[in-house]
This record gives sequence, structure tokens and C-alpha cells, in this order.
Amino acid sequence: MRCPFCQSSENRVVDSRMARDGRAIRRRRQCESCSERFTTYEVVEEAMLDVEKRHGQSEPFDPEKLLKSIRLACKKRPVGTGALSDFVERLESRLSARPRRVVTSRELGDSVLAFLRTQDPVAYVRYASVYRSFDSVEAFLNELATFEQEVEAAPGADALDAPSAPLAPSTLQAPAQTTAPPRAEAGADDMLAADATLPRPELDA
Repeated sequence: MRCPFCQSSENRVVDSRMARDGRAIRRRRQCESCSERFTTYEVVEEAMLDVEKRHGQSEPFDPEKLLKSIRLACKKRPVGTGALSDFVERLESRLSARPRRVVTSRELGDSVLAFLRTQDPVAYVRYASVYRSFDSVEAFLNELATFEQEVEAAPGADALDAPSAPLAPSTLQAPAQTTAPPRAEAGADDMLAADATLPRPELDA
């Protein structure tokens, strides 16, 4: 293992402990050449998960790519990065435990939306605006109305046991419409190509 600071291969382990719910061993190492410390993880090599996209294509599941898309939606919002990383790790663990090694992009997107709904309403709407590809302002406003009704009816539902966050009454304002017109659904990874400041108009209070 090369030191990331001086590239020397001479280092020693100074601390080891379990990590990621027992699925990895975290090792703290110290370089013998420059004395800098760095962290490595030892994990079991598992069969790769495949993500089936909406047009039938598939690609390997990339937790870092998913985490980046969620961070874009949560940019400048009061959501801790630790909570996002923990969510992605628990989601990956849950999917890896299934006998079927394929997950659809729709399932990933729905899981992310369920999580963001408990964390921050603006992050939820940002992600939904790209994932669900709204084709009109009416469809977008209907989503806001549906979101408020769902939070009031069942806060924190199916978000991998994430803690619920109360929604301030004035956070979102939308017409009392509940039926949205048909809309195409984009893959969860499409967030990577989107501007995290969308949707417009600005929703921040």
C-alpha cells in the first residue's frame, strides 16, 4: 500500500477496527518515510450489482455516483454529508443482501426520494424535478401538493429507517391539486448532469 503523500510503500498499521456495519475493516496507517497517517479499508469482494436503466441498458452500480447526485440536490441545504453517506451505505447493503443482483434505476430513485423527503423539502423537490422529468409547471406544482399531503399523512415512510424531519408550514406553497399528468421518469443518475439549483422559481424561504 503506497503512502498517498510521498508514494513510499513502507508503512505500518497503528489501529484497526470494524466499520460499515461490520462489512469492512478500517485500518489507520503511518508512513515510515514521511510519518504522515492515512486510512485504508479492507472489504469483501462481492458480486457487482447491476443497474437496469429505463431503456433496457444496464451498468454497474456506483455508490459514489449515486452519492454525488444526492449531494447536488442537497447543495447549500441543511443536510449533513454524514447522513448522505450513511444512507448510501445502508442502501447498498440492503441491495447486496438480495438474491437478485439487478436493481432498476426507478427503484434507486424512489429510495432516494423517500430518504430526502425526511431530510429537506427543497432537496426533495430538486431531485424529483430531474428524476421525474416534469414536462409542465402544472405537473411540478402538483408534485409539491402531493408531497405536502404525503408528509402530513405519513412522515418518514420507507426511508431506510431515517429519522423524520418536521416540515415547516410555510416551506412550500402549492395549489390543492393531487393528480399530475403522465410524465416520463429519468434514471437516478441523470442528477449528475443537472444544475442543482433547479427547479425554478426559487423555493428557498
